[in-house]
Amino acid sequence: MSDFLNLALNVGTVAVALAVLLCSWRLLKGPDIADRILALDTLYMGMVALIILLDMRWDTELLFEAALLVAMLGFVSTVALARYITRGDVVE
Repeated sequence: MSDFLNLALNVGTVAVALAVLLCSWRLLKGPDIADRILALDTLYMGMVALIILLDMRWDTELLFEAALLVAMLGFVSTVALARYITRGDVVE
């Protein structure tokens, strides 16, 4: 890998890890449930970004599938939580 790509991966990994930490803090200390659901959704996207960055660093294709799986589970859980908060049930 080139030096520039290494630097970009390092900066990206640190930035996304910081974003994940801040989202975790908002998830724990959020003032209401809507903020916590939004923080959880953003946390999933941050985790997907971290997995993809690690995949690029390690030069493997296995982690792309893991990132896709985390993204799908994150979407489904966010929709389920939002429906539970607004309606009181997930499935009608």
